[in-house]
Amino acid sequence: MRAVPDGRAGTALPLLAGEGPLALRRTGSPGDGGAHVTVVGAMTAPLGGDRLRIEAEVAPGARLTVGASAATVSLPGRDGEQAAYDVRLAVGADAELRWLPEPVIAARGSDLRMTTRVRLAAGARLLLREEQILGRYGEPAGRLVTRLSVELDGRPLLDQELSFGPGTAPGWDGPAVLGGHRAVGQLLLVAPELGEEKAELADVPAEYGRAALTPLAGPARLVTAIAPDGHHLRRLLDAYLHRFPGG
Repeated sequence: MRAVPDGRAGTALPLLAGEGPLALRRTGSPGDGGAHVTVVGAMTAPLGGDRLRIEAEVAPGARLTVGASAATVSLPGRDGEQAAYDVRLAVGADAELRWLPEPVIAARGSDLRMTTRVRLAAGARLLLREEQILGRYGEPAGRLVTRLSVELDGRPLLDQELSFGPGTAPGWDGPAVLGGHRAVGQLLLVAPELGEEKAELADVPAEYGRAALTPLAGPARLVTAIAPDGHHLRRLLDAYLHRFPGG
């Protein structure tokens, strides 16, 4: 998908094409001048052995919000192969991208590697949410490895990799990592108007999970959260949205 200014204080989508299990649909906007796209799963995916890729480009001055119609469920394939899901995002100067997919669920026996790479020009704005749920209700987790790499004006801003499930690093579900929680997520905001802010832990009841805000160079903010389930995870991340410009 590609978003560009339409010359009338809005955003056009000259390129919006999907095939296979990923269908792209332009959806209604609240009149904010941006384009809105929903990713619709046209079939069960990713299965073991699948190779999926999404690319989005936001040209200078354009605004784009991308969501999803449902969670992505990673399922085991017939031969036990690993599936790959790659996301490539590019945001131009004075452009804005709100990347807000639904969670990725690692079903029992699945094996998925998901990679998200973001290139931001100087003056670009980004709001990005990632959520991972380890297993469907009442089942063990599948194997899930995710990597998020972000560059701002040609310089590294964030590069992190998370690994969960059977066959990953020992102790991934122990007290030093998830502490028995089954949902993990992050909310990243990059915006030139952000001021200084200190790192902090969210003051929430222990049964809701844990969340922490970390300032990054950029300026940027990263919220990381763990929770017992997807519902509580979303509540933790959403609690920070009102603190972000345009959130």
